[in-house]
Amino acid sequence: MILTTIQDAAKLSQIRDLALAPRGHEKIDWALAHMPILRQLQEEFSQTRPFAGMRIGVCLHIEAKTACLALAVQAAGAEVAIAASNPLSTQDDVVAALVERGIVAFAKRGVNEEEFARQIDQVLDFNPQALIDDGADLSSKLHLHRPEQANQIIGGCEETTTGITRLSAMARSGELRYPMMAVNDAYCKHLFDNRYGTGQSAWEGIIRATNLSVAGSTAVIVGYGFVGKGLAMRARGLGAKVIVTEVNPVRALEAVMDGFEVMPIVEAARLGDFFVTATGNVAVIDEDALAVMKDGAILTNAGHFDVEISKPALFRLSLHKKKVREHVEQYSMKDGRSLYLLAEGRLVNLICADGHPVEVMDLTFAMQFLGLEYVIRHRLEPGLHSMPVELDMRVAKMRLSAWGMKLDELTPEQSAYLNSWK
Repeated sequence: MILTTIQDAAKLSQIRDLALAPRGHEKIDWALAHMPILRQLQEEFSQTRPFAGMRIGVCLHIEAKTACLALAVQAAGAEVAIAASNPLSTQDDVVAALVERGIVAFAKRGVNEEEFARQIDQVLDFNPQALIDDGADLSSKLHLHRPEQANQIIGGCEETTTGITRLSAMARSGELRYPMMAVNDAYCKHLFDNRYGTGQSAWEGIIRATNLSVAGSTAVIVGYGFVGKGLAMRARGLGAKVIVTEVNPVRALEAVMDGFEVMPIVEAARLGDFFVTATGNVAVIDEDALAVMKDGAILTNAGHFDVEISKPALFRLSLHKKKVREHVEQYSMKDGRSLYLLAEGRLVNLICADGHPVEVMDLTFAMQFLGLEYVIRHRLEPGLHSMPVELDMRVAKMRLSAWGMKLDELTPEQSAYLNSWK
């Protein structure tokens, strides 16, 4: 049965307050007005309805742009249930608006870890046949605690670096029991979302939370993958001196040739005013670095989980903490310094701001949408699959077309030349 009424969705959902929906509708409508690719795909798939009769489970940061993806999947024929992929990034008004549009939702902003975990379970209780995941939260829970459900999953899509890392480990060990599309590795995702999206939105979150000047400061970017590249580029554009820390020599060399200083985190810790982590790894800012930071240093994370900045180390080195601004905690250190942690060490761009720019997420969610349709249509083998290049090209052309830009095309002679070895 496909849910068709507000009453059906509201009865099954667990949300903050349905009365918040009007403001959520405004946010969704604004986002969709600036997402021409997703609008076009939604119109196309609402005619072909490739997800007709299916239950699709979604675990993403729930804000306006995510809502547009969920509604596009619904328009393609699916019954959709959604939970948040972070307890602090949920926008309650957007959740309420989704319920008013027939999406089943299990999400409230600011819930504790126990309730957050239960909400993900509730999406799995929905018995989905396909998944749209962020950080592999749905897939990891299903494989660890509900393996009997794996047989009913046709497949799904994963959009984050952290999620791909987890799914890759599962695939290498032979434990990934259904096909997942590595949307994060598609060009139109990691080249633009990770770099331009996070680069802008993370600094927007930092500035909103602190109201401090980036110009004239020293920004330390921990990790120089595509997220780190975007963070460093935007920090320099805002007038900061930028230091990069890395463990990968090739990425470190790239940072040097991009014009940034590179040094170990303990050395950079003595110099930085802003620290932004972007590695997907644990304790990349640990006790040795925290012990030598300047008084007043700002600590932020742009990765999926709140493990990159060691909060246990912060507790060990501090006498107490207190909230001094919305999303800003002051840790009073035993030696008299103060360090400031933003968003509890969670994703700064989605907790302190509105996440990536709408146009960037139009690319990412178009890739998610097309990737999910591809997985379901082709019934792929279990494992982690790369996005077909033709889907990347399709989305890129749609974005350029929306901007009114045109491309050259190869002549027959040029095509023949490229395909010949003689």
